[in-house]
Amino acid sequence: MPRTSAGLLLYRRHPERGVEVLAGHMGGPFWARKDAGAWSIPKGEHGPDEEPRDVALREFAEELGSPAPVTDLVPLGEVRQSGGKRLTVWAAEGDLDAAAAVSNTFSLEWPPRSGRVQEFPEIDRAAWLTVEEAREKLVKGQVLLLDRLLDLLA
Repeated sequence: MPRTSAGLLLYRRHPERGVEVLAGHMGGPFWARKDAGAWSIPKGEHGPDEEPRDVALREFAEELGSPAPVTDLVPLGEVRQSGGKRLTVWAAEGDLDAAAAVSNTFSLEWPPRSGRVQEFPEIDRAAWLTVEEAREKLVKGQVLLLDRLLDLLA
């Protein structure tokens, strides 16, 4: 059975920059020196007995350190990421101070085979990106969500 995740694509309308989306740069040593393709919408894995919408809201709060500032979620559907993971996403219009984001952490043996386990943030920074910027920065499997968002807003 493929792994499943759920996420929330928060967007806002900026007077000069147009539609912006909130994304997080993935934390940990594998992503530290990467920018293009190293950003993600707030999301997380869930099991078969969990409601994906609830997981999307929970993961948003865990990865950004603040509850989602929204009440209405609009489904953007499902995309497949590399490795076959299925990601179900909702969109919502809202605003949040990206600079104040504080993520939960994960443990990783680093350096590899060192026996030393370190803690790293799941998201090491967050930013509002224009749709064009997000096309360059998001992991490839999530770029289709930008088109779905723009279709929704058209």
